[in-house]
Amino acid sequence: MNILWQRRIDRWLGIPICRLLSLWPRPHRQSHNPPKTIVVILLSEMGSLVLATPMLEYLKYQYPTSNLYAIVFHKNRELLDLLDRIPATNILTMRDSSVWSFMRDSITVLWRLRKLQPDAVIDCELFARISSILARLSGSTIHIGFHPHTQEGLYRGSFINYPVLYNPYLHISHQYLNLAAALTTEPKQIPIVKRHIPEKLPCAIKPLNFTDIEIATFYQKLYADHPNLQQRKLILMYPGGGALPVRAWPLNYYSQTASALIQDGYTIGVIGLPTDMSISQQLVTANASPWCVNLAGYTHNVRELLLLFQRTKLLITNDGGPGQFAALTTMPSIVLFGPETPKLYAPLAQNVHPLFVQLACSPCLTAYNHRNSPCDGNNHCLQQIQPAQVISLARGLLQTQ
Repeated sequence: MNILWQRRIDRWLGIPICRLLSLWPRPHRQSHNPPKTIVVILLSEMGSLVLATPMLEYLKYQYPTSNLYAIVFHKNRELLDLLDRIPATNILTMRDSSVWSFMRDSITVLWRLRKLQPDAVIDCELFARISSILARLSGSTIHIGFHPHTQEGLYRGSFINYPVLYNPYLHISHQYLNLAAALTTEPKQIPIVKRHIPEKLPCAIKPLNFTDIEIATFYQKLYADHPNLQQRKLILMYPGGGALPVRAWPLNYYSQTASALIQDGYTIGVIGLPTDMSISQQLVTANASPWCVNLAGYTHNVRELLLLFQRTKLLITNDGGPGQFAALTTMPSIVLFGPETPKLYAPLAQNVHPLFVQLACSPCLTAYNHRNSPCDGNNHCLQQIQPAQVISLARGLLQTQ
């Protein structure tokens, strides 16, 4: 199911359902004891799971005896397993491959929630209605979620009894922590969370560990399939824009950058999903070099992608999943932002270096438009990040290794 259909369902079905559910009296917290069961709803992109890690760690530290559950899309389940913050048996999944599978799984998850009877549900979605509906129907007496308060639009009903103010000036990891902090407050003051926010981002995420044998086995197969990769140090590039093509740096900029780094003696591996095969091949064809290899679709899951990162000298990527996954490794990365801003979505790692040019129209993907950009596709915000700037930064990072 593409993002357009998701927006349509969320609008045309979500709004009236939220309005109907608002007619019921809001539940009241029955006990002030620590919650026995906490459910976190995270139906965003896979990279958001990485940015939510500080919140999950906070919940585990603050409520060590509580059972922590999560609701995620089925395609994002693997990353949550790798992060190892929630027991595998406590992860509920929903498919979004089609409207019907989405509706069936929504009913199944709701049935599981009713059976679970959670004490608290933390809805991490930025004004999506499906997550709010699930939280409302879960039977929980504590429903925490983002609320517009005096901001216009963004209607999700009036049944969130622990409404947390969405602040567009705060990094999303801090905002997730605000949701978790609401559990320790009473919904008497408005907004209910008024905690101090440190200037620094939440602590960097510790890199995931892989055994030497697992890394060696993966690279043995990689070198057998692509012998050229063994002869030079490897740089990876991700030119795809995923579900939001407006986030993609111009392909000819990637080509110029790849050409310069190939001349410096590096091999370029172009990564992506199988659906990125065409754009990846365009980049390879443009360079016409044996040192530029199409690896789109080569890794079959996130674990294999992270294994590929283990011996990679640098990643150059559009804003998206690979840039967030880089925070789970020690590999240096350059992440190109434009329609979205690193002030809100910078990866939580010092080895990741965001580039961003502030324009009058950027960022244009926000919670207020449900990430539906008004841009005509001529993304000047990314076009103004010149290849020379990226090449210079890349060479500087490579020289320090």
